[in-house]
Amino acid sequence: MRVTLLGPQRRPTVDKVVASLPSDGPIATITAGWQEREPDEHELGKLLGSRDVNLSLYRRWLDVQERMPEFAAAERRLQGVLEEAQEIYLLRLDYALQAAYAVQRRSTHDRLRADVLAEAISAVRDLDVMHLRRTSDLRGEFYQAWQPHDLPVVAEHRTVVARVLGEAAALVVAGGHVGVLADTLHLFLVAASLRSPVIAWSAGAMALTDRVVLFNDRSPQGPGHPEVYGTGLSVLRNVVALPHASARLLLGDAPRMAVFARRFAPARCVLLEQGTRVDIDSDGNCPPGTRVLAEDGRVTSLEAAR
Repeated sequence: MRVTLLGPQRRPTVDKVVASLPSDGPIATITAGWQEREPDEHELGKLLGSRDVNLSLYRRWLDVQERMPEFAAAERRLQGVLEEAQEIYLLRLDYALQAAYAVQRRSTHDRLRADVLAEAISAVRDLDVMHLRRTSDLRGEFYQAWQPHDLPVVAEHRTVVARVLGEAAALVVAGGHVGVLADTLHLFLVAASLRSPVIAWSAGAMALTDRVVLFNDRSPQGPGHPEVYGTGLSVLRNVVALPHASARLLLGDAPRMAVFARRFAPARCVLLEQGTRVDIDSDGNCPPGTRVLAEDGRVTSLEAAR
């Protein structure tokens, strides 16, 4: 399956990608991340040549909640537990990352510092793995208890979504709230019905990966710690999508970026800036010229394999 990741669409480029598609059939769109503005896709529709068919995942999610209040209540309880787990993870992550940065700054024997820094980063990686496993287990328990495939209202929506995707020449996934986007993608089994090329940007790009990483070094409260949020659609593996990278990351701080890149290795930390286009396969293989964070913290471009 071909996946195309794009930079922000303030100056749209999605129309050029669509023009290169081999089929002129309908294009399924997902704008669930826009939440209440989900139907507000007039501009996107024009860029897609009026070929768009919105899967309306957010509306479908609201319909499930309205028709299944017990399911909705259980889902809210799950969100409460997940939020608490995230807060505890962030508390532990703060100490672990502060330790890594402190070791990195320490003036000591180079070999000693390198060894201890590797251990400190390994401790952060372990925290990330444990947190991702915990959140996945919590979601798994919820789905095991509720068996959405046995709920007629969910099955009804999944059938329609699968039919539209089966007829689509491509799927376009826009940005917005990555949590809402990931939840609706999972609930309506979008991955199981994908057969055609996928085009995504911003939160849409993040939601396609196997590990959604939130980041913002330029928040009003000061640099925040990059945090593992949860599992995305896993259409892309071994990729950390970094939309608006130069606006949200301190790319000039090489030591900080080195910890970032080493923490998520061997995944590629792919920078998605305005005008970026990355055609990538499901194993995370990126083409030459893709801009990524190197393990020394520099921004670099991938070279062609020799």
